[in-house]
Amino acid sequence: MNRSPSSSGLFPLPGAPSSSWALYRARLSNLLQSVDTAVFIAFWLFGLINNVLYVIILSAAQDLVGNGIPKGVVLLADVMPSFLTKLVAPYFIHRIPYATRIFIFVGLSSAGMLLIAFTPPSQSVAVRLIGVILSSISSGGGELSFLGLTHYYGHMSLAAWGSGTGGAGLIGSLLYVMLTDWIGLSVKTSLLASAFLPIIMLVSFFTILPHGPLRASARKTYEPLANRDSFQEERDGAEDNFGDIPTSTASSSLLAPGPAVASTAYSSHPTEDTRSSSLAAKIRRSKSLFLPYMLPLLLVYIAEYTINQGVSPTLLFPLDESPFTEFRSFYPFYGFLYQVGVFISRSSTPFIRIHHLYLPSLLQVANLVLLTLHALLNFIPSVYIVFVIIFWEGLLGGAVYVNTFAEIMENVPAEDREFSLGATSVSDSGGICVAGFLSMAMEVWLCNWQVDHGRDWCRRIKVGSLAA
Repeated sequence: MNRSPSSSGLFPLPGAPSSSWALYRARLSNLLQSVDTAVFIAFWLFGLINNVLYVIILSAAQDLVGNGIPKGVVLLADVMPSFLTKLVAPYFIHRIPYATRIFIFVGLSSAGMLLIAFTPPSQSVAVRLIGVILSSISSGGGELSFLGLTHYYGHMSLAAWGSGTGGAGLIGSLLYVMLTDWIGLSVKTSLLASAFLPIIMLVSFFTILPHGPLRASARKTYEPLANRDSFQEERDGAEDNFGDIPTSTASSSLLAPGPAVASTAYSSHPTEDTRSSSLAAKIRRSKSLFLPYMLPLLLVYIAEYTINQGVSPTLLFPLDESPFTEFRSFYPFYGFLYQVGVFISRSSTPFIRIHHLYLPSLLQVANLVLLTLHALLNFIPSVYIVFVIIFWEGLLGGAVYVNTFAEIMENVPAEDREFSLGATSVSDSGGICVAGFLSMAMEVWLCNWQVDHGRDWCRRIKVGSLAA
């Protein structure tokens, strides 16, 4: 379907005949006026807190396992439980109230980080990985739950969630670098401080998020309907109410949904008569999501996390040609630059939309090929060029993530949307799992290659200590 910027509520591309600074300012003003501030803040915090521990753990991967174990081990422990959770939970998690889920997620996250922080260096790495697994289960369940929750709060809640997850990457990676490198705290103290961050999720859900749409959906779900005619009259009335919204306000939303879509997202929940809740039907829905949504998301995550965990630990330069004083600093700074790109692109959907998801996915694969070749052949002359490539990697990855779910919000029927948003989230974790296995082999292979060819920098990394 062809969409013009004016009809879709999107900003025109720079240079287009319809683009002008005045038009951009007007549309931005309308966009901000139409935002429910409490909903936006709540979902931004959900995205931030649900993902920030995941990022902190990956930033600390080098310190958690040392030089003798590939960083991909931490990646697998950080994402495999999340992947399995997303794979099976969509088929039963709807039976657990959202309020109960929040307490479960907070408990698992905090317990996991405390276990990592308090495990002494003398203990096996496997004990710390158990803590990583607990946090991973929480993150996976939280992602599919909060993506499903956006169904009740409209398109701007999805934009806020996407921006929050991008902010988690930026804040998490920056926080770890700041605490360990700039302030000089121990790894243990830095991880211990992060264990209290999930409490913000409780505050966000129980004090900031308006619960009206959830209460309305509960009434709609359990209220018996006399017949289909009465249900249709109710739907028609809801659409009439949304017809009173000024065009300028409606079109300034993320995707400018039509009245039927908006009324469904805010005021009604599909009844048992209008949805198929059988396991077979949900599996059929999952299959229909694979090619348009799941596959490009899977590809981009395989490529970028193979870069992050398997290639970037070997993207080292002589210290006198870099801004660093020790080789340990390259890895977390690459992670920080990547997360800056992710944050920018995940916050961009109110302004720029990507409908062809395979293009940025294939560009990410090209990044993987380029950086792998450099790790082998050492042909990029400056570390600052690598900085730019890593930043570009983050832009591509964040763009595919948030635009995938934005496309689902726009194109999937309302009665299937809550399930589709949660089910598609399995692709990012699945891609990271594949990348984890690839990166374990690639990091060892690339480091050995470099040592054999006179570059032993990867063997000269001094990791931080978990001692207090």
